[in-house]
Amino acid sequence: MVDLNSGLKYNPLDKPNLSPLILANRLKTILNLFSSNNSESYWLDKAEQILSEAIKFCRLYNNGYVTFLELHKLIMFPEYYYSKIKIIKNNFLNNKYSKKQSYDLLTCIDFFEKEFFSLDSRTLSILKSEISRITNIFISDYLVSKTFCPEKKDINFKGFKNMLDTGKIVVLNMNIAEYKNLSKIIAAYLKLDFQSEVLSRLKTAKNFRISAFISDEYQEYITATDADFYSQSREAKCINIVATQSYTSLLNTLKDEAALKVILQNLINKFWFRTDDIFTIEEAQKLIGKEDKFKFSTSVSENAKETNFSIFSNSLVSHNSSISESYNKYTQTDFIFDTNFFTQNLETFTSLAFLSDGYKISTPQKLDMLPFFKT
Repeated sequence: MVDLNSGLKYNPLDKPNLSPLILANRLKTILNLFSSNNSESYWLDKAEQILSEAIKFCRLYNNGYVTFLELHKLIMFPEYYYSKIKIIKNNFLNNKYSKKQSYDLLTCIDFFEKEFFSLDSRTLSILKSEISRITNIFISDYLVSKTFCPEKKDINFKGFKNMLDTGKIVVLNMNIAEYKNLSKIIAAYLKLDFQSEVLSRLKTAKNFRISAFISDEYQEYITATDADFYSQSREAKCINIVATQSYTSLLNTLKDEAALKVILQNLINKFWFRTDDIFTIEEAQKLIGKEDKFKFSTSVSENAKETNFSIFSNSLVSHNSSISESYNKYTQTDFIFDTNFFTQNLETFTSLAFLSDGYKISTPQKLDMLPFFKT
């Protein structure tokens, strides 16, 4: 169980097999969860570059080990950067670096001293503010820092490879109301870590266990990269179960309707509970389709040979009139389930199910759900 009181030690950045650019891109993906709109893309792209160079630099002086605490100090405090230059210089003079590491060293120094530190104060402040939205969470609280920025020797949860191989369950126990941003960061990072490990098994293993990803309140953690994972996870024998308040809440986080639709179409089986969200209802109606429905109409008409105006009743008075009624029956193509079905006809613990057995789609129908407390 991943929480602050279980004694578990987990460093999301301890991925020596992943390039700095991939790790930085993961952090950028998480930063997108906190961005109110897409107009911040320039700052996020620049923050990704800075994080990539900082991870590369940290690995050089810290024996390949990177933490959020180290990244925060490197980026926020120039004097900390220059103190590590002395360590790196000594290692370089003692031929401790390979050709690749020497190349990384030169590119890092060029970036920090010729580009990053030469930025004007306003731009530098904005970039530091963007990055500190992630890093500051891990240094401002003792328990958080102890749990997610431990010494390398203290790490007892190294990721999902062993968990997947042995069939163990990893649970994130972090109330989003209590740990708002931290919960989002860790949940998103665990999700990305899990997805990466599941897909890597396609290359490294022939026979592997079936795995499952289960997420409640999915709107808090959805990212555009989920579409790529869901499209390939079936081959990796991964079952994905996610629950959300509505499609609109997903769109509010993702801010890209096209990306959301790609994700939704990769989730084959769907259960819709009672909702007032029009976007959810319309998407469900489109997916289920239309059918020919019988419509009825009745009209009544009156014909009079003599009609006079009455000044007493201020109305028309008919004489020698006849009344006729017409009854019309016709078919009209309409949605199988109308809006009222979603807003009024779905009671508590009932849902509209759209299911597949792997070969064909079952007829969408209303189902009674069995709550766990009634079993």
